[in-house]
Amino acid sequence: MFYQSICGTIQGMDVSIVSVEADISDGLPNFQLVGYLGSQVKEAKERVRIGLKNSGYSLPPKKITVNLAPADVHKEGTGFDLAIAVAVLAGYGIVAGSRMNSCLFLGELSLDGRLRPIKGVLPIVYEAAKQKINRCIVPLENVKEASVVEGIHVYGAENLAEVADFLNGKISLVEEKCGLQSGRDKLLFVPEEKDEEDFLDVAGQELCKRALEIAAAGQHNILMIGPPGTGKTMLARRLAGILPPLTFPEALEISKIYSICGKLPEQSPFITKRPFRSPHHSVTATALTGGGRYPRPGEISLANGGVLFLDELPEFRSDVLENLRQPLEEGVVSINRMEGSYVYPSRMLLCAAMNPCRCGYYPDRTKCHCSEHQVKKYLGKISRPLLDRIDLCVETTPVSYAAMQDKSTMVSSDQLRARVKKARQIQLERYEKEEITFNSQLTPGMIQKYCILGREEKKLLEEVFQKMELNLRSYHRILKVARTISDLDGEDRINTSHIMEAVGYRCGDDKYWGNGEEL
Repeated sequence: MFYQSICGTIQGMDVSIVSVEADISDGLPNFQLVGYLGSQVKEAKERVRIGLKNSGYSLPPKKITVNLAPADVHKEGTGFDLAIAVAVLAGYGIVAGSRMNSCLFLGELSLDGRLRPIKGVLPIVYEAAKQKINRCIVPLENVKEASVVEGIHVYGAENLAEVADFLNGKISLVEEKCGLQSGRDKLLFVPEEKDEEDFLDVAGQELCKRALEIAAAGQHNILMIGPPGTGKTMLARRLAGILPPLTFPEALEISKIYSICGKLPEQSPFITKRPFRSPHHSVTATALTGGGRYPRPGEISLANGGVLFLDELPEFRSDVLENLRQPLEEGVVSINRMEGSYVYPSRMLLCAAMNPCRCGYYPDRTKCHCSEHQVKKYLGKISRPLLDRIDLCVETTPVSYAAMQDKSTMVSSDQLRARVKKARQIQLERYEKEEITFNSQLTPGMIQKYCILGREEKKLLEEVFQKMELNLRSYHRILKVARTISDLDGEDRINTSHIMEAVGYRCGDDKYWGNGEEL
C-alpha cells in the first residue's frame, strides 16, 4: 500500500516542504530510502526500523520503499525520522492514513522510539503554515518554538507510540497555543528590564560615544583604536543597547537563524533583543561567515540585526578578516556547494577595536618601544579594502582623573537610544519608496538624490578629497555619515559642520594607515 506524510528541509534560509512517500509491497524484504539524501537521512533507515520494533510494532517482512520528494532537493538532517516512521506505519495499515493529511511531522527518533528535538523547527513550521498545512506534530522540546506560528495547530509528542495513537484517535495530544501574529505584543513588547550595561558607566570618551551614536543611527561600521584600558570593550558592549527595539520582521528573521543553529533560548521561543556577538580572535573563517560540510550560519549571520564586535582586530587571521568584505558590502553571505547555494543575511553593525601597535601605546614614545617597522607590520594586518568598508574610525585616549569624576557630560543609554530612534525614523520615512532602510545602504545614485550639497559644501568636500587623497568609496562614505549626522541634528540638508564632523571620523584612518597607502 502507498501512503505519504509531510516533512520539511532547510536550505540556507529557504524551506522546502517534503513529501515522504512510502510503498509497502511483496517481494524480497528490504528497506530502501531514495530522494537525493544526505548521510544523516540515509541513517534514518536504521533509526526508524529499530525505533518501530522497540515501540512495540511487529512488522511483517515486506519490501519497503520510501521516497522523499521532490527528488532534486537535497535533504539533510535528522528531522525526517518521524515522517518516515508514520508513513511506514500507514502503509502497513497500523495507523489511519486519512488523519495524516495536511499534517506536518518533525522529529528525530531514538532507538527506543522516543522523539528527540531537532534544529530549524520555526522556519519549517512557518513555511508549512504559509502553504495551508493546518497541523504539525513535533517533539515536546520543540513545541514552544513551533507554537509561535499562527494558523497551524501544534501538538507535542514524547514518543512514536503517542503519535500513532493520536492518529488512530485513541488519545488526544495537548495543543500548544501562542500565535506569531496575535502574540507579537507579548513576544516583543515585554516589560523592559533595566540594562545592566549603560553608557553612564563609561567615564570620558565623549568623542567615541558620539561616534557610536552616529554608527547606531545610520548603521555605520565603526573602528575604535587606542591604548589598552581606555574603555573600547566597555563602549562596544553598550552599543547594542542604544539600537531601537526590534521590529516584528527583524525579530522573526533573527529567530529563524537561531532556530536553524539550535540556539534559541529554552525559556523563549523568540528572539526579542538585538543580538551582540563577540567571537574570539581565534575564530575560523567558516565559524565567522558560515559554511561547513553541512552549511550553517556563522557569527556574521547570528549578529544580523544587531552588533558584531571584533576585539583585537589585528589578532584575527588575515584570511578571516578578508571574508568580511563581501558580507559588509552586500548584506548577505553566499555559500556555494555542489548540492546548491545557501544564502544567509548579514545586515549587522560591525564594531571593531584594536591597539595601535603590539604593545598598545603608539604613538606615545614615552611608553611605546615598538620600531616603526613593527608598528607598520601590525597595522598592515588590516587591509585597505577592509578599512574602506568601515565608515567611522575614532581614537580612544586615556581618561584623566578630573574627567573621570566629572558627571556633567555623561549621557545615558536611554537618552542615546531616543536620539537614535528619532534619526532612524527620519530615514524610514525618507526611503519609504526605496529598497533600503539606513543611510549606510545608499548607492552612488541615491547619494546624488538624497545628499544634496550647496556651493560651500561642494567646495569643502573638493578640498578634503584632494588633501586626503580619498578614493571614491571613502568619498561616498563621508557623505553617508554626514547625512546621518544631519538626521541626528534634525536638519533636512547637509551643511559644512556635518561634513567636517564626518571627515573627522576618517582622520584616525589617515593618521595610522597614511593617505591611501598600503602599509
